[in-house]
This record gives sequence, C-alpha cells and structure tokens, in this order.
Amino acid sequence: MTVRLGLIGCGYWGPNLLRNFTKTEGCQVVAIADQNARKLDEMKWLYPVLKTFHEGEELLASGELDAVVIATPTMSHYPLAKVALFGGKHVWVEKPMAASAAEAEELVCIAEQKHRVLMVDHTFVFTGAVQKIRELLRSGEVGEVYYYDAVRVNLGLFKHNENVLWDLGPHDLSILTYLMGKKPVAVSAVGAGFVGLQDWRQESIAYVTVWFAGGILAHLHLNWLSPVKIRRTLIGCSRKMIVYDHLDPDYQVKVFDRGVDVETAEQWYQLQVQYRSGDMLSPKVDQSEALGVASRHFIDCIREGKRPITDGHAGLEVVRLLEAAHWSMKQQGQRVELSA
Repeated sequence: MTVRLGLIGCGYWGPNLLRNFTKTEGCQVVAIADQNARKLDEMKWLYPVLKTFHEGEELLASGELDAVVIATPTMSHYPLAKVALFGGKHVWVEKPMAASAAEAEELVCIAEQKHRVLMVDHTFVFTGAVQKIRELLRSGEVGEVYYYDAVRVNLGLFKHNENVLWDLGPHDLSILTYLMGKKPVAVSAVGAGFVGLQDWRQESIAYVTVWFAGGILAHLHLNWLSPVKIRRTLIGCSRKMIVYDHLDPDYQVKVFDRGVDVETAEQWYQLQVQYRSGDMLSPKVDQSEALGVASRHFIDCIREGKRPITDGHAGLEVVRLLEAAHWSMKQQGQRVELSA
C-alpha cells in the first residue's frame, strides 16, 4: 500500500517535512498548498510532479489523498484537521496540536470515531537522545526520578500570534510527559513581555513548573531574549543523574554517577549526608534525523494500523499543560490543579 499524502503549509518547517516524506518508503507526496505563491513556486521547482493549491481546503477537497500533513499557524490546525478527519484522511499535525484543549479533545474523538491515524509532530521525542534517556529511566539504572530541569533559550524567533510559552513550550512539555510516564497533577507559570508596541506585546520569557504524581518536580525556562542558544536538560535521580545537551554533537547524553546518600542514625541530628562522585559515561546515541524517523513512523502506523507514539492523546496532554500554564501566567503564577 502506498500512502498518497498532501502537505498544507510550505513555510519555515514545511520544506523539511516535504524533504523527509518524499524519501519515506511507502509514501507518495502528490500535492502541496500554501497561500504564498512564491513558496509554492519554490517547492514546485524542486518537486515538479506535485500539484499545487493556494488554500488548504482546496487540497483537502481534491479527493486524491490518503493522508495530510498540516504545517500551518496554530489557529488553523483544528479547522483543517477536522475537515481532513471527517473526509477520511489520516492526519499529521504540527505542534501545538490545537489552540485549546477543547479543540484537541474533539480532534481525538473524531479520529477514533473515523478510525484514522492522528499524529502530532513532537519531533524531539523521536531523537536518539530522548529515546536513550527513556531507556535509561525505564531500566532502573539511574534510580527514581527526583526532578527535571530544562532550559530552552535563544534570541528570537518572535511570533505575532504566539508567546514564548506556546512556541517553545511544546518541545519540552512533549519530551517531559513522554519521559516521565506519569500524569501531571498541577502547573504554575510566570512570564513577562519586554518587546512590543501598544497593541501588541507577547511574553518573551516564561518559567513553568509542573508537578507530577509521586512528587516529581519539573521546571522549564523558556526565553526569546537570550544572547546565547541553550538546549540543556538536567534529570536528577536517586542513583545517577542525566545531562541532555541537544547542541552537543558528540556527547548529547551524559550519565553521572553522582548523588547523595543519607546514613541512618538513632537521632535525627546524627544523620549524615554522604556525597557520591563516580564516573561519567556518555552512551552511544542514534544520530538519525528525528523528522525522518517520525515520518516513517507515521506512514508505518497508517499501513499497519498502529497507534503513533505521539498520538492525539499525547498532543492533547501537551495542549492541556500549555493552556493551564498560560492561565497561571496571566494570574501571576497561581497554581492550577489538573483533573485526572
């Protein structure tokens, strides 16, 4: 079975999607759509066999597709995905899955009713580094997770219709929820917007705290106004600790045999904290392009009737966290309890 696929959106991320899906076995990209005529001409020059449309709705109505990839601004994800699912098409949608939890939940329900694959492009989940970290956590080698601390900062890219939370947050929240394997129970966030005009000002820096069942504490630092680009995560565990640096080409994942042990005593004031400092190891990490891995996974799920790793439920979880964090930020950091 060859999956006939259409791409809606040829902007910043669209060309990367097109490049990967055209190389994916079992997939044939047959059409693209974008409102920017220049972008369409560029893609047509690179891929002459593709049919082109100026509107996503026109592509969806063409009747030649088994699946569609939606790489448009967030506000259009829900209406386009809804039409595609009701039209019997499998859907890949960019992050965040939708502009609200209500929209995301409706898409999940439609996909299940129509028995269609709904996958969200949480690309970092498919990196060799994140897969290795999940393997380490599941093996028990590093012990019980205590905390998760992530920094994702750089200069730009400012967006007119999204703040830094909705732009950068989905990356870390998707990694976080995938690795923890537990339900988040509460969220709080603070942020500030320093750049803007009278009628436009988005938060350019945000600090997000997420509490998980079992006492795990996670913290995210997101920033569009940093002079340097940093993509680093610390995961503190009871036996060992993990450092994940996405920008380190040679040693993306490091495992430190470091930590603390508390010696028991008859009286509390006799307790002693012993510090451990052992070896640092950097396990081998698969260097395959994550987007290529994700593209193959999407096509395999369609052909084999499998559930994607980053399915609609995973996308919904991230949107719920974003929505709760956004509300908390507007309330100066008020803690938001999450329903089970």
